[in-house]
Amino acid sequence: MSDLFLKNVPKEDLKRPLADRIRPQELDEIVGQEGLVGPEGSLTQLLAQGRTPSMVFWGPPGTGKTTLARIVAQKSELYFEQLSAIQAGVADLKKIFAAAKMRHQEGKSTLLFVDEIHRFNRAQQDTFLPYIEDGTIILFGATTENPSFDLNAALLSRCQIMVLNRLENADLEQLVMRAEELEDVVLNIEDGALDMLLNMADGDGRFLLNMVEQLFAVNDADKAITAEQLQIITQKRAANYDKNKDGHYNLISALHKSVRGSDVDGALYWFGRMLDAGEDPRFLARRIVRMASEEVGMADPQALPQTLAAMEAYEFLGSPEGELALAQALVYVTTAPKSNAVYTAYKASRSFVKANGNYMPPKHILNAPTQMMKDQGYNDGYQYDHDSPDAFSGQEFFPDEIERVQFYQPVERGFERDIAKRLNWWHKLRQTRNNR
Repeated sequence: MSDLFLKNVPKEDLKRPLADRIRPQELDEIVGQEGLVGPEGSLTQLLAQGRTPSMVFWGPPGTGKTTLARIVAQKSELYFEQLSAIQAGVADLKKIFAAAKMRHQEGKSTLLFVDEIHRFNRAQQDTFLPYIEDGTIILFGATTENPSFDLNAALLSRCQIMVLNRLENADLEQLVMRAEELEDVVLNIEDGALDMLLNMADGDGRFLLNMVEQLFAVNDADKAITAEQLQIITQKRAANYDKNKDGHYNLISALHKSVRGSDVDGALYWFGRMLDAGEDPRFLARRIVRMASEEVGMADPQALPQTLAAMEAYEFLGSPEGELALAQALVYVTTAPKSNAVYTAYKASRSFVKANGNYMPPKHILNAPTQMMKDQGYNDGYQYDHDSPDAFSGQEFFPDEIERVQFYQPVERGFERDIAKRLNWWHKLRQTRNNR
């Protein structure tokens, strides 16, 4: 670690949390974000050019969003103002804007850092726009949620998006070493316990340093901290997962794509992750049923009844026993032959109908319960398929005004291979009988 880093750490106030005392003062001291703060990083280049546009920092918790804003404000000689969207309201914003306007008139720009900016509603977000436009403030927003979902398009168009990475274990280990150097302590911890500590942090540097601070308080040079002791000291970290936000959608996407890719171990991993994070098993059951139709389809028609049976078993057993039935269904759909031919045919038919209007069915397949309808030609010439050879008449069932379209095109996998043979056979029979 650089001497500059140690020199810039304010040691006189030991009551401040370790995570705050160890906060970097230079861009090159930030770990895990080389794409932003490395020699060729986008933020480094902007500062080198003397440019400080409004930005949105998007990344997981504890990856350095607040620290980056502080450093940019210092390097750009901007007045730094910070607030949290969880606690602040419109009245707070008006006071900040008024003070920033006075500074702006005196030639001093304000960097306003808004933590959890996605918590502001649309109307609150709109209040920033005129002040960004006239240069009263340079807005730095921080969010753990996807900005394209949670921020106004007008606000996004005025900001550059800076994506921060989840810290890897190697990055987190650097933070542990910095903490040891700052405190002049060597953390006596078994290798397995250290790995567990880094995994518990789950990419969150601030959470890691808070745990390290707890461990420093019980550190014993003669007795290493074991994995069992670590769990008791730190308790279990809550999963980084919000059932209504990105964590939820990212994990269900990973689960669905693992099933599609026939990676049974990957599917079970993401299934376990979601259950561990507190996901409703019924939501997972519904998704697995959906996968049976969307990803497996007619390549294995048993996939749908298997998943429905698993959902019923869960309702009968509840958690945790019923979760095993869902795992069984998940394994079934993941290892089944795959075909999205039904899904593709369904979408194609819906699109075709919307594009081509509402035509009447051909009259020969309409019932004629009245004499008038018979006189109109209803049911005239209809052939009862069971009276035909092979129970197949070959009659046309499309509207008279449009050409036949093949929506469903089965693949050469699983049960659909047999369906494809049957459809080909019927196609030849239809051509033969209609050409007589």
